[in-house]
Order: sequence, then structure tokens, then C-alpha cells
Amino acid sequence: MSKRSAAVRPSGQRCRHCRKPITPAVEHFPFCSDRCRTADLAKWATEQYVISRPIEEADLDEGE
Repeated sequence: MSKRSAAVRPSGQRCRHCRKPITPAVEHFPFCSDRCRTADLAKWATEQYVISRPIEEADLDEGE
């Protein structure tokens, strides 16, 4: 087992686009690469992803 395999297995996290196993230490986390991050962004831009309900004022305050 390589060091990389051992580091990936415990977290159980996967790239949100291609599902490749990754760790939080990856530069583009939660994506495995810039390519996957850009592909995911393209889905938002082309409305393949949508928000399931209207945005409420309380939603905007959560990030602060």
C-alpha cells in the first residue's frame, strides 16, 4: 500500500465531480483538480444545477 493510498482511505472523501478519492490537503478541495472544479462551475452556469427553494434572508446571514 502506498502512502497516498493510506492517506486517502481514512477520510473517505471523494471529488464532487468525478468521485475520485481525495484528501482535504488537495489544492482544489473539494475537487481533485482544477479541471473538475471548472466542470462543476460550468454546471451552475448552464443551469444544470439549481437551488431547490427560494433563498431567504436567513440563508444569506449564515456565511458571516
